Amino acid sequence: MTEGTRGSLMVCGTASNSGKSLLVAGLCRLLARRGVKVAPFKGQNMALNSLVTVDGDEIGRAQGAQAAAASVEPEAAMNPVLLKPTSDRRSQVVVMGRPWRTLDAADFHAAKAELVPVVDHALADLRARFDVVVCEGAGSPAEINLLDNDLVNLGLARRAGVPAILVGDIDRGGVFAHLYGTTALLPDELRASLRAFVINKFRGDPALLGDATAVLEERTGLPTLGVVPWLADVAIDAEDSLALAELERRRPSADHGGDVLDVAVVRLPRIANFTDLDALALEPGVDVRWVRDPRQLAGADLMIVPGTKSTVADLGWLRERGFDRVIAELTQQPSGPCVLGLCGGYQMLGGAIVDEDAVESPERDTVGLGLLDVTTRFRIDKQTKQRRGCELGALVPVAGYQIHHGRVVLGPSASPWLALDDGADGGEEEGARDEERAVFGTTLHGLFERDAFRASFLSAVAARRAKQWTASGVSFAAARAAQYDRVADACEAHLDLAALWSIIEAGQSA
Repeated sequence: MTEGTRGSLMVCGTASNSGKSLLVAGLCRLLARRGVKVAPFKGQNMALNSLVTVDGDEIGRAQGAQAAAASVEPEAAMNPVLLKPTSDRRSQVVVMGRPWRTLDAADFHAAKAELVPVVDHALADLRARFDVVVCEGAGSPAEINLLDNDLVNLGLARRAGVPAILVGDIDRGGVFAHLYGTTALLPDELRASLRAFVINKFRGDPALLGDATAVLEERTGLPTLGVVPWLADVAIDAEDSLALAELERRRPSADHGGDVLDVAVVRLPRIANFTDLDALALEPGVDVRWVRDPRQLAGADLMIVPGTKSTVADLGWLRERGFDRVIAELTQQPSGPCVLGLCGGYQMLGGAIVDEDAVESPERDTVGLGLLDVTTRFRIDKQTKQRRGCELGALVPVAGYQIHHGRVVLGPSASPWLALDDGADGGEEEGARDEERAVFGTTLHGLFERDAFRASFLSAVAARRAKQWTASGVSFAAARAAQYDRVADACEAHLDLAALWSIIEAGQSA
């Protein structure tokens, strides 16, 4: 496939975390390298990992990563419907980048008919502007209780005339049953959109599969395009906490030649934007570990309370487990560990959280951890902006994005941490810090993706802890680009590209 070729493809999976997001990113990268103008698309995403586009629209972080792999700017049309769970049964529904409603599962299912035209139009718009659109499904296309007014899987593919492939995760076992069972459950009109299978996450010798793929084709009429191997140490922005389990097992992969900085991240039940920690995990000499018990904070050089969509509920969880007491004790120690709160974590570090309109919680007033003299007040309108500026004093450049209902106000004893001067609000102070106790907080996501700031902040952590640590100079952008290329290389080496290109070209828009 070369520049000017047109078409489309949907990548469905037998289950969540089967590798759909990764393969879409790899295919986008592979097509972009061949001069094809390609865009990713996911009609409906459920994720607490999100980002903000240049237009201030909020979309799933996975689609942002896929856009980066395709070397295009992310936009709302790439993820027209985003569900951000606020509890086990309710989600904030973001439509074309803006909050729409907060609904429980039954109400959202009933409202899907309203969203079908929005999703269909967004896909048609992308297909008109790009040579190829690679669509990602969600969960399984064979959820037979959710087929009505499908926004993301084969119902969408059928309406739009987009051919699909089905990906199965062999690492979890039962891949052939999953592939066969999925096709068997599908209604005939949806099964007709499927063109082929891909087996993903294989460890070992593909010869061990024997004639299994031939038997599968005999029984389903669908060929297998290839077997993609397990790609170790590839972490492209994940959608949900299923992928987080794999990230939790990662350890430093490079010999830094000095002391290792121990970073303990509190594993909140309703964690959001845990991709904020990806840049730290890629830094040689930094060990990012996830903790669920306050006793695991022992030995940490940096403790991070990450973002959450349920700040008050997760603050209650912290207190139930005694994190509040242990963190308070550690911050009183001379040269004790640094503490960083990100967005919801920053709000927890303050003195009070006020939610008079019940935007996020039925609790109107909640006492925070009291580590920073700040108060958070929730507002109905949601702030979504890309921001840039510098760290006060050090003048190190910073950049990131904000996604929050809570507005943080500094008290008389609080010191601002960052200065934003991006034209969004004519310049403002952002975040807070207590330098004596080394406690920091900010609403900015993606802060550590800027190499200079990451190096400066970690060097300050090392100095406080009297550790011999020097920034490696690794480029986060280059490291991320190398990961996109690794996935693209795997697709190129292990998939039948001629057959895949034929499938994509069959998906030309009318």
